[in-house]
Amino acid sequence: MNVKRVYRLYRQEHLAVRRLKRKRLQRTAPVNAALMAPNQEWALDFVSDGIANGRGIRILTIVDGFTRECPAIEVGMSLGSRRVTRVLERVIAERGVPKSLRCDNGPEFTSRHFLAWCEQHGIALVHIQPGKPMQNGYLESFNGRLRDERLNANWFLNIVDAKQKIERWRVEYNEERPHSSLAYRTPNEYAEVCSELTSRMDAIPPIRPSLVVSRTAVLAGKGSPPAAP
Repeated sequence: MNVKRVYRLYRQEHLAVRRLKRKRLQRTAPVNAALMAPNQEWALDFVSDGIANGRGIRILTIVDGFTRECPAIEVGMSLGSRRVTRVLERVIAERGVPKSLRCDNGPEFTSRHFLAWCEQHGIALVHIQPGKPMQNGYLESFNGRLRDERLNANWFLNIVDAKQKIERWRVEYNEERPHSSLAYRTPNEYAEVCSELTSRMDAIPPIRPSLVVSRTAVLAGKGSPPAAP
């Protein structure tokens, strides 16, 4: 049947297609626990850009919320949830498993595969509320620097060129740029200081409960100090 005739009859009968209301995702505000050590929480997000032939590229950024390190930036034409988990597995092999991941509500971070992968590795997911990117503020600041200093300042000839230039910027960010929030250390320097403090704390032998009780008794005037082991 002629499309125009159908449309004319459709208008004459005052017909209307029922509009489906978009289902809004409801999330409570995430609890912002104080970060006390590296690998306590990683933040993930995507940035979009293009190359010389007009095709779009997607960029996955990962930042440690405590040390401000950027362990990886993945660049590709398409970055699905399975590729995201492969990148995370590569970073985990180098740094260890994080306690939690902070991300938005994009399909890559809410898919069944990603949720099952996080549950399998014992990683807690912290989804920010829709429309409130500042709940992941330090990563938004990182992405702003990435766009201003690399994406907007460079013309990528192809995907390989984009990967090389963005990777050079990541290395410079980690190794050469001091941060005021890190006492004007670079992220790598701050991570090394944290690692040294952790190793020193692990080297301190724990106090035996029996020794503590004996010292308490001595201070109270009961008994004599125990012999040194």
